[in-house]
Amino acid sequence: MSASDPTNGPVAQPAAEGRPRWAWRPFALALPALVLLVAVIGYPLFTIVLRSLSEPQWGLQNYAWFFGASVNLTVLQRTFAISAWVTLVCVIAAYPYAYLMTAVGPRIRLALVLCVLIPFWVSGVVRTLSWVILLQDSGVINSVLRAAGFDGIKLIRTQTGVVIGMAQVLLPFMILPLYSVMKGIDLRLMRAAQSLGARPSRAFFTVYLPLSLPGVYAGAIIVFILALGFYITPALLGGPRSTMLSTLVQTQVLSLLQWGRGGAMGVVLLVATFALLALAAPVMRSRYREAGRR
Repeated sequence: MSASDPTNGPVAQPAAEGRPRWAWRPFALALPALVLLVAVIGYPLFTIVLRSLSEPQWGLQNYAWFFGASVNLTVLQRTFAISAWVTLVCVIAAYPYAYLMTAVGPRIRLALVLCVLIPFWVSGVVRTLSWVILLQDSGVINSVLRAAGFDGIKLIRTQTGVVIGMAQVLLPFMILPLYSVMKGIDLRLMRAAQSLGARPSRAFFTVYLPLSLPGVYAGAIIVFILALGFYITPALLGGPRSTMLSTLVQTQVLSLLQWGRGGAMGVVLLVATFALLALAAPVMRSRYREAGRR
């Protein structure tokens, strides 16, 4: 029973020291997901790192081999370059589409959302094989160009074809984060800026674009990281001059049974990705703060 004051009524007891007994419950709810992540991500990653250091014998010989072969460094550089191009193409293609989704009515918006979600219901292999048909020398695109009087262009087995195929597969991962941010931006801000004398283009670049940058950054990170690990699309659409690191990892592990070298490649790609994100994080945080102040 709580103590009572004869004049002012019951007096509340001071809170017990320390955290409440139920404070651990959120952590208990997250425990199954944490165990699952450790099981499906942490353990395989630990195994890969261990094999890169222990096969065929303990040491750093696998990493010395990777950095000592110029072809490995060339492929690593190409992997990041292709991923950057794919990210740029996705940003350019997704931004107006996501903006249109916020400017139209509910029915048209629903149709646009369905167009974004339908690719998730189709296998990535099927979509890539469709691009093989479209991009090959006697495919639909070159046939249309020749019918229009132009010379055919080489698209299959080129880096351009790989970028096109990967951008099409990853485009929804750019549109959805952009739309989630853009739908929270009040379009009346644009009209307010125009009423104060700003041109439509100036109102867009000074008001709307800065507010939408968090969505651009989120989508770009997702697309870039996913593009780094692509295997099927580069293997089917690319050639020797568009080989990505995932293809070399597959060759070392499945064809040559060099698990140590394949693990070293995977670890190098993972560390390089984390290093790049660490360098970009301060810039992104400053942009987020600027967008929040606006």
